[in-house]
Order: sequence, then structure tokens, then C-alpha cells
Amino acid sequence: MDVFTEEYAKQQDERDPLRRLREYFVIPSKADLARKTLTPRAANDGGEDAPSIYLCGNSLGLQPTLTRKYMQQYLDTWATKGVYGHFKEVEDSNLAPWLHVDDDVLVDMAKVVGALPSEVAVMQTLTANLHLMLASFYQPTKERYKVILEGKAFPSDHYAVESHIRHHGLDPADAMVLIEPESGASPILSTHYIRSVIDKHASNTALLLLPGIQFYTGQLFDMLTITDYAHTKGITVGWDLAHAAGNVPLQLHDWDVDFAVWCTYKYINCGPGSIGGAFVHERHGKVKERDGAGPGGEPKLEYRPRLSGWWGSSKSSRFAMTNRFHPTPGAAGFQLSNPSVADTTAVRASLDVFKQTSMAELRQKSIKLTKYLEKLLDRSAHELEKPSGQCFSIITPRNPDERGAQLSVLLKPGMLDSVMESLEEAGVVVDERRPDVIRVAPTPLYNTFQDVFLFAKHFQDACEKAVQSGGATSPSQSIMADGGKEDRGWSEIK
Repeated sequence: MDVFTEEYAKQQDERDPLRRLREYFVIPSKADLARKTLTPRAANDGGEDAPSIYLCGNSLGLQPTLTRKYMQQYLDTWATKGVYGHFKEVEDSNLAPWLHVDDDVLVDMAKVVGALPSEVAVMQTLTANLHLMLASFYQPTKERYKVILEGKAFPSDHYAVESHIRHHGLDPADAMVLIEPESGASPILSTHYIRSVIDKHASNTALLLLPGIQFYTGQLFDMLTITDYAHTKGITVGWDLAHAAGNVPLQLHDWDVDFAVWCTYKYINCGPGSIGGAFVHERHGKVKERDGAGPGGEPKLEYRPRLSGWWGSSKSSRFAMTNRFHPTPGAAGFQLSNPSVADTTAVRASLDVFKQTSMAELRQKSIKLTKYLEKLLDRSAHELEKPSGQCFSIITPRNPDERGAQLSVLLKPGMLDSVMESLEEAGVVVDERRPDVIRVAPTPLYNTFQDVFLFAKHFQDACEKAVQSGGATSPSQSIMADGGKEDRGWSEIK
């Protein structure tokens, strides 16, 4: 069957063993997206009931159908039990008592990131967790004080690192090592190049912080190789998994990662600004008794320095009000305040969907979806090619092992506004990064091959409209973003 037909896409969906998972999500209709109220479709004067084409899980995942049910259980518990909701089991609820709400999700969250449950904490938000990890793991000395991170890191990561460097009285101009692309021709950072930067600064580097997947290009880094190599140089390694958690299989424990942080509102589908996650390898979470006695005759404890809060203290001491911190072993000992029960309820709902499958199965489907998207885009690029050059190009690596669900598409300058307007009118939801990039993420939990096919069709129409209206101003620069195998376009990130 011709892969460039909708019939082919339908056939692939019929053969998809994970197609049932789409039923666990609320897919906005085109009418939902278009209207300016929350009034149900039936109360409106028309509009299209067809589902939207939502390929934006890399920015905000869709709502699981279980979320509304679980949130109502949480609200009912609060309404009928009050403070007793912290401790009392409710027989007709899927939720744990609030005192244990974070513990209740650890086993399932640990499976998503490849960790021991004791190595994972569901707490705070991504940047807050990054600050907590940096406070514990960035301990600069006179000899080792530098932090290596990518030059185009997500701004919040850059700000966090810079603030900790300044907090220690150091100059970011000296202590921050930014990994920039080898040339302006390609945004991709090869593992070999990253290793060369590590080599250059190894003797005075304290910490390496990189994203599992780069938010702009969609590049998936070789986390195992990079972690191993940095460790041979005596460098602590942390990972920002905002775009990797729930997207690609991870093995944080086996990869010997020191720490990692992530959010839950992208591929883990827990709602905007929802609670985040943190990983601390078990060797850093140990709590040991030392010889001698501390205040009040209690044993002296030895553990990794951290910013402490009452929720990180053991449950037996949490309500004792002795003001003696007894850190819970593992990542839980890095917690501060009691977690938002509302947020963690949304985590429970989403992880109950993840429990219907595995990261390996999701990855298998994701590779097929993204490869299909790539094939359709390549055909559109060829059909749209004009004497002045390509209308767009893919800047994400072509190797499936070097990317997740996202393909980043670089448009010819001047096309972005017109293309995004046309896609919105067609009920297509994707993400833009100015000046010229759209990010398209077919998410295997709820996206279909038909979603991908229809997106490609609407996208080609949108590009044609932009060119005809004079939106494109000049051809994109030619780059070799895949080791010389493919000609790509690239525009400097601003």
C-alpha cells in the first residue's frame, strides 16, 4: 500500500497494539479549540466536532480521562473528611491517604525513569528541584569549580546554574563552560564533541549538566556514554529530563547518573505547572550513624549535605516537633514541604495509564510514528522545493536513536506566522520557537498515524499558502546536520 495515502495511515492504526490507549485521553475537538468559552459543544451554535490534531505533547500533554475522576475523589475526600483525609483510608477512592500520596506514585514513576523507587521523589517543580540538586551536588573547590552545560540550554537551567555559581562567590564568565555547536552550520552536539569539551576542562570541572533531550532540536543525548566518560574524569553528572521522561526509555540507576530532575506536564500528562520529579542515585541517599552521640543523646547522622525541610525527615520524626532532622534515606530525604495533593492526584491518574503498557512498547510505537512523520515531511519538502531553495528542513537528527518523539522543522525566514495561523485554523496544534522553528511531537500514548498524515497534509497546504502570500523572504542556510548525510537548514537561535 502507498505510504503516502490516508488508507495506509488507517491500516497502521488498525494494526497498532497500543491504539486502545488513546481512549484514556481527552482529545480536544476543533470546535473546542476555536471557541472562546468553556461551554460544551451542544450548547453552541455549530462548529466542528472532529477531533483536533494535537501534536504538542512536548509542551503540554493531554488530559487523561482518569484525571477528572480522581480529582473529584480528592475534592470529595477534602469535603467529607477534612483533616482526616491525611490518615484515613477511603474504600471507594483510588487514592491513598494524603500523608502517603507521594509514596503511592513512586513505584510507577521509578519505572518511567528506570530507577529504584527509593531513588525517586515526586516533589516541587522542575527548576525548584534543579536548585535543590545543585545546592547538594555543586560543591566547588579551588581546584574544581566549573559547570559544563550546553550553550543553548533551556533558559531556566542556565539561570539556575549561574545563580549557584554566583552564590559561591564565583564569576560565571570563568566558571560556566558553554558547549556551543562546532560550527554555525549545525545545531547538533555529537557525543565525540561533548567528550572533547569535557577533556579540555576536566581538571577544574565539578559538574556536568545536560538535557536528556534538547528542547529546541529534539536531539536525544547518549546519556550512558556521556555519564560514564564524565565519571572517569571525576565529574558529577546531572540530567534535565523535561523532554525525556515519559518520552524515551531511561535507566538512571543502571547508567549511574548522580542526579536528575524532570517535570510531569509534558509527556507524563499531569497538567500545566504540575509537580516535578527528582532522582538521586542510591549511593548519594545513604544515611549512616556515626560514632558518638548528638544533642539529647541521639546518634550522630552522616548524609549528603542538602537544603532540608520537614517532609524530608523520617515519618516517625516528622510530627514529633523535636527540630532534629532525621533524613529519610534515598531521594525522599531531599523533599521540603508536603506535596500538593491535587498535583499528585493528577500524577496518579496519568501513571495509571502508563501502567497499561511499558516504556519499551511506547518507544517502539514512537519510533514508527516519528519515522512516518519524517517520511511525509521529506516528500512535502521535495514537492514544495522552488528555485530559491527549500521551504523547510528538519533539524532533528535523522538517526532514531538520537531523537525522541519530536521533530523540529526549520522554516524559511518569514513563513512562521502564516504557517502557524493556517495550522490553527485547521485545528492542528504544534509548538513554535521563534524565529523560524515549529516542533512537532507525535506522542505514542494518544497520537495516531492518521494524526501524522493529516498534519503533513495541512502543513504542506500552510507552506504553499505562506509562499504564495510572499511570507518566505530568503532560502535557509544549508547545513550538514547529520554527519554530512543530509543537507539541512539552520537559523541562529535568538
